[in-house]
Amino acid sequence: MNVDGRENVFPKDFAWGAATAAYQIEGGWDADGKSPSIWDTFCHGKGVVFQDQNGDVACNSYKLWQEDLRCIQQLGLTHYRLSLSWSRLLPDGTTRHINQKGVSYYNKVINDLLASNVTPMVTLYHFDLPQVLQDQGGWKWAGIADVFAGYAAFCFETFGDRVKLWVTLNEPYVCAKLGHEDGLFAPGLRDPGVSAYLAGHNMLRAHARAWHGYDALFRPRQKGLVSLALNSDWAEPRDPGSPQEVAATERYMAFTFGWFASPVFMTGDYPATMRSRIEARSLELGFPADRLPGFAEGEPRVLGTADFFALNYYTSRRVKAVSCPSGALSFKGDQEAEGVVDPSWPVSGVPWLAVVPDGLRKLLNYIKDTCHNPSIYITENGFAQMGPVDLEDSQRCGFYRDTLLEVSKAIHEDGVDVRGYFAWSLLDNFEWADGFSVRFGLFHVDRAHPELTRTIYHSGRNYAKIILRNACPSTTQS
Repeated sequence: MNVDGRENVFPKDFAWGAATAAYQIEGGWDADGKSPSIWDTFCHGKGVVFQDQNGDVACNSYKLWQEDLRCIQQLGLTHYRLSLSWSRLLPDGTTRHINQKGVSYYNKVINDLLASNVTPMVTLYHFDLPQVLQDQGGWKWAGIADVFAGYAAFCFETFGDRVKLWVTLNEPYVCAKLGHEDGLFAPGLRDPGVSAYLAGHNMLRAHARAWHGYDALFRPRQKGLVSLALNSDWAEPRDPGSPQEVAATERYMAFTFGWFASPVFMTGDYPATMRSRIEARSLELGFPADRLPGFAEGEPRVLGTADFFALNYYTSRRVKAVSCPSGALSFKGDQEAEGVVDPSWPVSGVPWLAVVPDGLRKLLNYIKDTCHNPSIYITENGFAQMGPVDLEDSQRCGFYRDTLLEVSKAIHEDGVDVRGYFAWSLLDNFEWADGFSVRFGLFHVDRAHPELTRTIYHSGRNYAKIILRNACPSTTQS
């Protein structure tokens, strides 16, 4: 829908948001009774994060929440996505010890948002597992599912009278693969072809328990919605005329998107392609065939445990077939596919983040067609900056315009039920293994200033105009 041919209007009550995560912004890593998370432990090691940086202070949002709130108000956000620090609320990971100072902090955040007419979307787990639970096996430990369900129930009981949009887990793919296969993210495990599948399986079991707990005990009176945030590229074959690359692209999507979307939204099990490839590779190399676990009878069902689709999209890939390394297990060897950047695509400040706005539209349509047309919130999407700070960030302004135009087309021309869009991120923050070298914020955080002052980027001002109009211009705003 266009207004005078110039603007693309979004549906009434469209959710306009920005997203953050506790470890990336809060700081206060050991303040007021908080226990260490796996990211505290990981970053306090040497050589795993850019310049050995860490999130001990981050944006100091634990102390500077009012500054963050002013940023939220300046943008005119209708929604704000934040995550809770599990180890700030429950220092031993369980409800045996509740940290009331942590509860008070999040109560204040939630209440201040609501007083500003901003709807909170709250993520229970955004990569920062309490270290005490990692010491018991972390996501490789079968018991973690019940412990997570207890944590979730505590959060629903404590905050669910006011929070109506919940995300249980953020990007289980990233947590499983980068944390347990590649060793690039906490907890830093390198166990190729085994631990990622086990961790991912236990995350799905944990999510299912949390969703069923909410459905039975809290939904009747709280009337909220619960999902999990899945990240995915859009993927197409490098050569659409090559049967090998078409098949490789199907495997690529099965092992990335389908790994978690298929059990929750499609079949209740992992993609058949994924299961058959892993079993065949295990047989070939003489390993147990159950590297990809099965969903046991009697466990809470996973299928249908999402009230909306929460999508984190950043980029797209062209896919080529690759052969397995002989004799060694690995995720890539199981997948036999590799995603590469098309040379024609512009690239943002980090080499992996090619800017492909129409890939988002294609992925939204793919979700509509394969996942039974769910309502969709785009819970993360953003453009990275590196090097000198550019407050006029014209490339990022163009990125948001072009991306939101594609979202508008998906809604109005394709009939995709997109309910909201959350920019990543509100602030320049701690970007995991990249530390502070990569900046995604709508606000720049001056780390050289003792008060960590927040200054809006031009892209932030433009985003505020889009929100105010509930419409995206077809040309760049001034």
